[in-house]
Amino acid sequence: MSGIDLSILPKTIDLPDKPLGHFFEESAAKYPDRTAMIFMKKEYSYAETDRQVRKFMNVLRANGVNKGDVVALMSPNCPQAIITYQAAMRVGAIVTQLSPLYVVNEVEHQLKDAGAKVAVVANLMSPVFSKAVEKTDVGKVIIFNMQDYMAWPISWLAPLKWRFKEKRDMTIPTGAKYLMWDEQMDQAPEKAENAQIDAEDLALYQYTGGTTGTSKGVELTHKNLVANTLQGKGWFIGAEEGKETMILALPIFHVFGMTVGMNLGFSMGMRLIVIPKFEAAEAMALIQKHKATFFPGVPLMYQKINDTPDTTKYDMSTIKFCLSGAAPLPRITKERFEAITGGKLVEGYGLTEASPCTHCNPLIGGDKVGSIGLALPSTEQKVLHAETGEVAKPGETGELLIRGPQVMRGYKGKPEETAKVIIDGWLYTGDMGYIDEDGFVFLVDRKKEMVITGGLNVYCTEVEAVLRKMKGVADVAIIGEPDPTYGENVVAVIVRAEGSSISEKDIVAYSKENMGAYKVPKKVVFLEELPKTIIGKVLKREIKKILQVK
Repeated sequence: MSGIDLSILPKTIDLPDKPLGHFFEESAAKYPDRTAMIFMKKEYSYAETDRQVRKFMNVLRANGVNKGDVVALMSPNCPQAIITYQAAMRVGAIVTQLSPLYVVNEVEHQLKDAGAKVAVVANLMSPVFSKAVEKTDVGKVIIFNMQDYMAWPISWLAPLKWRFKEKRDMTIPTGAKYLMWDEQMDQAPEKAENAQIDAEDLALYQYTGGTTGTSKGVELTHKNLVANTLQGKGWFIGAEEGKETMILALPIFHVFGMTVGMNLGFSMGMRLIVIPKFEAAEAMALIQKHKATFFPGVPLMYQKINDTPDTTKYDMSTIKFCLSGAAPLPRITKERFEAITGGKLVEGYGLTEASPCTHCNPLIGGDKVGSIGLALPSTEQKVLHAETGEVAKPGETGELLIRGPQVMRGYKGKPEETAKVIIDGWLYTGDMGYIDEDGFVFLVDRKKEMVITGGLNVYCTEVEAVLRKMKGVADVAIIGEPDPTYGENVVAVIVRAEGSSISEKDIVAYSKENMGAYKVPKKVVFLEELPKTIIGKVLKREIKKILQVK
């Protein structure tokens, strides 16, 4: 045994028959005067935020949203995005969140697949969104100006920065289907009744990559999301309800930020320091100013803080808990960050299909560097031996399986895909690893073809499907190349069509037009042919050997 005292950790959770929206509503009742959100130097109390949530519930209903309808949300972190999400939960709508990095065809696919009825979009995203929405059945698009919820003079300076420094298209689309947030909120009454919502009702279509080359909607119920929130809450031994302050830099459109950031934060009555785009110096200044205690993030965020010159000019000693996910946490990043702040930084693990968290290292009682930690309360785990398919013994490598109340209902409209990954209630994660004698899990390889860059998942088949449509490309394989800053970089290995002279510049330009920026290959390599098995499967390990990629 390791000597770690695991007895202090909860083994199970009590799962109430309540919808997800009750977390924020209960905290608003308990802590009405406590600050719920701080955004660009402007503060919003729980009572004021709840008032705006109720008003937006009426906005949604006035625009035809009823229980079971799908509301699309495309925005960086900001109060309006949080208000939209909370309001949709309480009217019984199903939310589908789109990455602000998406390009037109990605937005169009998700809107169509999810069956969105109404969309809520930040002004910065509206030019891209408006090009995609015309080809869908979305009836109303509510656009908000992010600067409206900022303090003066930031609210005046921000649009100038976006327009002139970042060269953003600030055009607000016009037409019968486009509505403005402020006008809708001005007309909305404050009194609103929650819909009757069952725990098994769908709350979210969260999109993730698929083997077919297009993203697929993960169906998450209120029970799934409530369970995962409570599993996280139970893990934070030593955290004081109504007294913690969180740095919310993780994007809430990503399932990690949504659950470990927004949902967990509100369930504990935390103050959320809402950050739309992570900058290390700004984050450190906010930690110091607001005495932040909890900072969930991805390794790249912690590394950027570590790499900032003269971190000693910031007092970050109030940091107590930090949970890293979405990519492996290097030992040197962990140790350096803990030395700077005095707080505890541990690694966790999850996947969209599990709402997302399944494992975490203990925040009190010891952790194991290099491990994703222990199974969360009410979560079962096992490893199937890579060769025999039998349940592996401690230390034996195989595929990690998990079972628990956070596991998805399935993939939207894809029963065959669902049946491949959920068997007898067990979720096959696609990740290879082993469980040690204390129950800690160590991952050794990914069965799924995925590149994790800067904490964001890039599904190889999705990028490959896009590039195969490009004229001059005969074949393509996407691999990951280690990068000290981003974890991995996306590398495109291309076989040119006969007579083609396409260049790396052409590949990158085409990628930028047809996929989110984080998916665009950082490097392009041309080969005469791709190594394949006798049945035509690309041998990516052989490609890595050819390119000398470890």
